[in-house]
Amino acid sequence: MNYNLNRKARLTGIFYLLVIILAGFSQGYVRGMIFIPDDPLATLTNINSTEGLFRLGLVSDLLAFMIDAVISILLYQLLKPVNPTLAAIASVFRLLAHPAIASLNLLNHYMALYAADASGPMSALGTEQQEVWAMLFMNAHNAGYLLAGAFFGIHCLLLGILLYRSPLFPKVFGILMVIAAGGYLIETFGNFIFPGNQLVLATIVGFSAAIGEVSFTLYLLFKGSRKTNEQIREQ
Repeated sequence: MNYNLNRKARLTGIFYLLVIILAGFSQGYVRGMIFIPDDPLATLTNINSTEGLFRLGLVSDLLAFMIDAVISILLYQLLKPVNPTLAAIASVFRLLAHPAIASLNLLNHYMALYAADASGPMSALGTEQQEVWAMLFMNAHNAGYLLAGAFFGIHCLLLGILLYRSPLFPKVFGILMVIAAGGYLIETFGNFIFPGNQLVLATIVGFSAAIGEVSFTLYLLFKGSRKTNEQIREQ
């Protein structure tokens, strides 16, 4: 379809908002409520008692990552006039982060459910072993989430540079997106190098992503872009 720049920017904003809602629900609500890092028994009990919600969290994440693939292409189309090579690299890092790494990482989410199933094959091992395996898969999922975050942080950094240089958007969004990039990278490398600070690091990335990604999403939704195809051609 032949969308002009404003319509394409607004479409990107709609998809971005969907991703924020879906990913926020799965990571912030579902796993945040069910996964208790220091309590294997509580985690096992939560998974079994809220199996439907746990499965919904997986589906919500999967939908978000599929939509993110579309966002990657739309952002590339919007920003390639600034620098096609940089826009392509930014797009690749976003595709690697969520549609690739994070989607495959959902296997760990599913395997935690498989391990915790009270009537499943692993129930023969006993509750204590189920606790161990469920926690192993949940911790593996968390590590995979952090790995994806490193790639997404680089994407946000490159996206910030492109937004700052683009005539389509206010430069402030480029600055805010670079701040968001810092949050993602600090969370990933901070957790791997200095374990035990998850809460502080999660707060940092939550704040930086909110001011960077959410503000940009709202601008896309309500404003679109500062120029249309016709205005670009007139320059």
